[in-house]
Amino acid sequence: MQKLSDVQINSSVIVEKLLFSGSLRERMLALGFTKGAVINVIRKGPKNNLTVYKIRGTKIALRKEESSLILVNAI
Repeated sequence: MQKLSDVQINSSVIVEKLLFSGSLRERMLALGFTKGAVINVIRKGPKNNLTVYKIRGTKIALRKEESSLILVNAI
């Protein structure tokens, strides 16, 4: 498993585990970051702090701190 923040652009991965707790975990689950969900890495933002991901047909930007708490496997 690797962190979502370490995945290269134009790659696809599958969510394996969330390391969040509390309300932030609930927010991520509501956005579709559930076990088995497919994530496509679209592009990195300025200074590599933000990354745009496509999950379940929706584009979502996450900070590096948030994406490093999502563990994924390559497809």
